[in-house]
Amino acid sequence: MKKFLFAIITVVLLTLVACGNEENNTTENENTDNTTTDEQTNNEGSDEKGTLVFGQTPWSSTAPPTQIAKQILEEQGYEVEVQHVSQPMIWEGMKNEEIDFFMDAWLPYTEAPRWEEFQDDLVKVATSYENANLGWVVPSYVEENSIEDLKANADKYDGEVITISEGAGIVELSKELMEGEKLEDQGFELKPSSEGAMISVVQGKIDNQDPVVFTAWRPHSIFARNDLKFLEGQDDYFQADNVYVLSYKGIEETHPEAYEILSNWSISIAELEAMISENEDNGTSFEDLAAEWIENNRDKVDEMIGE
Repeated sequence: MKKFLFAIITVVLLTLVACGNEENNTTENENTDNTTTDEQTNNEGSDEKGTLVFGQTPWSSTAPPTQIAKQILEEQGYEVEVQHVSQPMIWEGMKNEEIDFFMDAWLPYTEAPRWEEFQDDLVKVATSYENANLGWVVPSYVEENSIEDLKANADKYDGEVITISEGAGIVELSKELMEGEKLEDQGFELKPSSEGAMISVVQGKIDNQDPVVFTAWRPHSIFARNDLKFLEGQDDYFQADNVYVLSYKGIEETHPEAYEILSNWSISIAELEAMISENEDNGTSFEDLAAEWIENNRDKVDEMIGE
C-alpha cells in the first residue's frame, strides 16, 4: 500500500513539474517573441528621419519658401511641422532648439538688434535672396518724394504711417525714423496692424487715388499691383538686406541631411512676388504653389538633395 501511494505521489509531482516547465517555456517564448517585436519596431523606427519644425511669420514673404522647403524635406522622409508664430517667438524657439528652421531673416540691417542678441546661438544656413528693399512707400501719383516732403503734409496723409505688427524689424526701424526725423512733432503717428489689414487699407486708398504712406518690402504683391516709390531720405534707417535661412548652432549634427539640403536653397524675388500675387488674386494655396514651383524647378531641387 505504501509503495502504491508513493507511486501515485511521484506521478503527480512529475506531472506538475512538466506543466511548470511547459509554462516557463511558453513564457520564455512569449518574452522572446515580444523582444523580437520590439527590436523590429526599433529597427523600423531607425529608418525614420524624425520631425523638423519650421517657424512661419504672418508675412506673405515667409509662406512660399517655408512651404517649398517643407515639401522638399517631406520627399526625403522627414515629418515637417509649421508653427505660425511671431518673429520674436521664432528666434527664441530656435535658440531653445524647439524650432529648427526660419526661412525669412533680414540681415545685416533690419534684424541687426535681434541678430546681435542671438548670434551666439544661431547660424545662417543659406542666403534665400539678396538686395531686398524695404522702407516707407507712397503711390507714384502723390507729389511727395522724400521724408522731408512728408513733414509738412501730415494732414494730407491723415497723420498716419501705416505698418505691420509690432515685433517686426521694419516696425522698429520705423520708430527710429519717427524719432530721428521728429515726425511725431509734425503730427504723424505710426499705426501698426496685421499685414493683411495694412494692405487692405492701403489698397483702398490707392484705388481711390488718396494719399497714403506705409511700410513695404520686396518681395510683395503690392508692387506687382501698383506703381509705388520708396521715399528718399530714409537711407540712415533702411538699407537693402539679404534674406537668410536660420537655424540653431549644432543643426548640422542634429539634422545633417536637412541642413545640407537647405544650405543649397535660393529663390528669386520675382518668383516670390509671382507666387504671392497668385495666392492673393486667385486664392491658390501656398501648398499648391510650392508643389508647382518644385515641379517647374526639378533640376534645382535634385541638386539641393544631391541627386
